[in-house]
Amino acid sequence: MLSTKTHFSPMNYLDNIRAHGKAANPFFCMMGIEIEEIGNGNARLSCRVRPDMMNGEGWLQGGIFTALADEAMVLAIYSLLGQGESIATISETTTFLSGVQKGALIADGRVIRKGRRVAFAEAEVKSKGEPSKILSRSQAAFAVSKK
Repeated sequence: MLSTKTHFSPMNYLDNIRAHGKAANPFFCMMGIEIEEIGNGNARLSCRVRPDMMNGEGWLQGGIFTALADEAMVLAIYSLLGQGESIATISETTTFLSGVQKGALIADGRVIRKGRRVAFAEAEVKSKGEPSKILSRSQAAFAVSKK
């Protein structure tokens, strides 16, 4: 597991992800999130559902859906950012459509619009496998800033 004291070179987040994979994000390591693809305003992440991710009712805790969607949207936006640009979340909404108790998840994030100051993105979290089932949908707005 990556130490939180590890520092990468001053490249942007996406460069760090491409150079170091999930090790560039300690949260990915902790949650077992795998990077499937990134590019052209899209990103796909996956992770396995584990017993330590469950709520008291035995269902995947809702924050896992939101966090996975958020990370997919962030990577989708980073694939469109210019040199020296970064983002910060302004708002995010998740609608939960169905629960899950086992298996694996896929999060597909996509940029809806990237302006000079604000980027809008959406993501779906689905069950992995056949048949795939949409579990949640998220929409978010991100402030775009220049360093």
